[in-house]
Amino acid sequence: MRLEPKVVLRIASAQAGVVTTRQLEALGADRAWIARQVNSGRWQRLHAGVLLTHSGPVLWRARAWAAMLHGGVGAALSHESAAHLQEFRAASPAQVDLIIPHGRRLEPAPGIRLHRRVIVAPAGGRPRRTWRGDTVVDLVAAARSDDDAVGWVCDAVRAGTRLPEIADALQRRSRLRNRALLRDLLHEVAAGIESPLERRYHHDVERRHGLPRAELQVRETVGGLWIRADCIYEGLGVRIELDGALAHPDGRTDADTWRDNAVLIARGEITLRYRWRHVAATPCETAAQVATALRSRGWTGHPRPCGPACAVGVFLHSAVGR
Repeated sequence: MRLEPKVVLRIASAQAGVVTTRQLEALGADRAWIARQVNSGRWQRLHAGVLLTHSGPVLWRARAWAAMLHGGVGAALSHESAAHLQEFRAASPAQVDLIIPHGRRLEPAPGIRLHRRVIVAPAGGRPRRTWRGDTVVDLVAAARSDDDAVGWVCDAVRAGTRLPEIADALQRRSRLRNRALLRDLLHEVAAGIESPLERRYHHDVERRHGLPRAELQVRETVGGLWIRADCIYEGLGVRIELDGALAHPDGRTDADTWRDNAVLIARGEITLRYRWRHVAATPCETAAQVATALRSRGWTGHPRPCGPACAVGVFLHSAVGR
């Protein structure tokens, strides 16, 4: 039996144009008619029993639906695919990440990256994807570096994921790679860390060299204008701005920077700007420069070198000489 186009459309339109042979047969279609749609080129076969009901380009959302339907009961999109649907990964991933129950037997399929788990994380939405908190936990567990892990957490929070969602997902996962790192990141993001660069500044410049802890993401009204600083050393009139795509994906405009600079000049405050290279490649030199600025504004503390060749040691020697 053949199906009317409007009957097929009713299913396909809700699934990015994708249907399964099982869905079609449940409506009365016979296998011969289904095969003719594919053999004629009107439809495309994406996986065994999973069809795209047009002959045009296969868009990412159709690939995602096809993978999820191929996975069957209990399957859900996960990792970078879930992150893309949840809008904290901008670009669509080259492969579709699919999580399935551990005991499920599923033939490998081109374009699908399978993840198996004894207890599948909670999922929902259309197409089904892991909950936001579980998506973050999966991505941090798979992260190749601490910076990547920080980036995932910060991007997710910026897109609306709440820290308690991530903490709840973490609590449900007893055995997890990077578990301790993620637990620390939740505290640091709650304190105001918004990027891998900011975390590196806090760890590699401040903490490692005994500098005071700056207040993070401070917003102030000055002269009727809102200005914001990544880091402020309260009471000392020293601000730190961490520039670059990794620190500020949306970026401040030239007009914003010019306006902020004018306000800060009027207040007599020092603003030090650092890019990725200054913090990641030369943290000791950066720490020495920050210490110099803080000392010029009355800081009486003592930075500490992180090693024999640390530039902070040179700073201390010259400070004693003065």
